[in-house]
This record gives sequence, structure tokens and C-alpha cells, in this order.
Amino acid sequence: MTTHGTRTADALTDALLDRFLGELRALDPVAAWAHGSLGGGDYQEGRSDLDLIAVLEEPIGPGIAWKVAKLHARLRTDPLAPLLHCTYLTDATTADPERRHLTWAHSELFRRTVTPVTRRELHTFGRVLYGKAPGELLPAVSDRQLADFVVRDQRDFLRPAVDKARLWTQDVWVDYGLVTFARATVTLRDGSLISKREALDLLPGLGAPVEVVEDIVRRRYGREGGPVDSGWRERRGELTRDYLGASIDRLVTSYT
Repeated sequence: MTTHGTRTADALTDALLDRFLGELRALDPVAAWAHGSLGGGDYQEGRSDLDLIAVLEEPIGPGIAWKVAKLHARLRTDPLAPLLHCTYLTDATTADPERRHLTWAHSELFRRTVTPVTRRELHTFGRVLYGKAPGELLPAVSDRQLADFVVRDQRDFLRPAVDKARLWTQDVWVDYGLVTFARATVTLRDGSLISKREALDLLPGLGAPVEVVEDIVRRRYGREGGPVDSGWRERRGELTRDYLGASIDRLVTSYT
């Protein structure tokens, strides 16, 4: 299968993508794309997820779902396989942003939408791995559609999560919450998308607790130093929740 797009310097990533595209051949793909960090230029091998979209020609019924599960099972010995997530669309279902599509992520199959943020990423900096480009298959996302989704996500998903203290001792929630808020702020301000690295650079200027931002940067980019005391996770969670609760409320109110 012929692939397209610039090769990265990350040999393990390239090897896994080559294996994935080779396995995908049996499903008669129309296109395969990367978005998220791999498309946006902030990819960290072994840390970042491999966020992929595959567009297939035939309808995705139980038989195709079984083949998808077997495909990912064959990749499971690859060291980066747990980070590879792929949503499967068909040419006939790409236009509906509310439709839930077959998805492999976190070592299981389920269904989820391809959100307006993902669609805008694909149009803006999606990496074509095979076949047609996103602009040939996906309708464009208007600024209003993008902004409405971002507000709903902050208001209906992230804000309720802030009230669940047990979540915020985990690295994944601290990282996700702060980065997503910064990216939402920029999107609502001027309609653009920014990388995780750009979001982290922006957060101190938005009033986020600096020691928490430094902790994320240290872990994500392998830097030394930072808090090591036994109570850090709890204190970090409290700082993050205190900041995000009020900040999300202001952001949502200012938009609506």
C-alpha cells in the first residue's frame, strides 16, 4: 500500500504506521489520516497517542467490526500499539458530525463521534497516510459549529468533572483539563487551533498555577526537577480544580 506524507524521525512510530497500513489493505480503505499531535507537529514518541481516522468503502457491519478487531489484535505486540487509536468511517457517513463511528482505542472497540475539533484539525493540519485528503471527503466546519462544540465540551463535560476531586490526583486529568481549557480559550477567541505545547506556553498568562504547568511540561518533555513531596498530587489537584472551576465558568459566560 502506498502511503503519503512526510516521514517522521520517530522510527518506532513509522514502523507501526507501516504495519497498520499494511493490515488496513484488507479492508479496502479510501483514505487514512492522522490528526492530534501526530498531525499538528507536537508528537512525542512513546508519550503521545497516535490518533488516526480510516475511511472505508463498504458499510461497517458486524463482519467489518470483527476484521477491525483482528487487525488491532495482530498489532498488539508492537510497543506503541496501546497508543494507536483509530476511528473507522465510510464514504457515505463522513458528513454527519453526530454519528457514532466504530473506534478502536484503549484496547477495545466502541463507537464515538468525529468531533468538530477533530474535523477542523483534519482540514487544517491532518496528515494524509493513504488515499484521499480530508478536504475531499469531510465537509468543512464553520467557526460557529466549532465554537458551539467547544463551549458544550467545557460546560457539559469538563466543568462537571472538576467537581470530582478523586479524578484530579491523576496526571491524565490534570494534563487534559488545563491543556483543553487553554485550547478552548484560543478557539473561542479567534477560531484557531493550537498544539499542546502552545497551550502550555499560554497557560501561565491565563492565570493557571505555574507550578502545575511546570509539572506537566517536566513530565511531557522529560525535564528534570519539580515537586517530589508526598502531598504534591493532592495539592496539585486542588490547585488545578480551583483554577479550572472559576475559569471555565467565566469562559462559558463570556461566550454565551
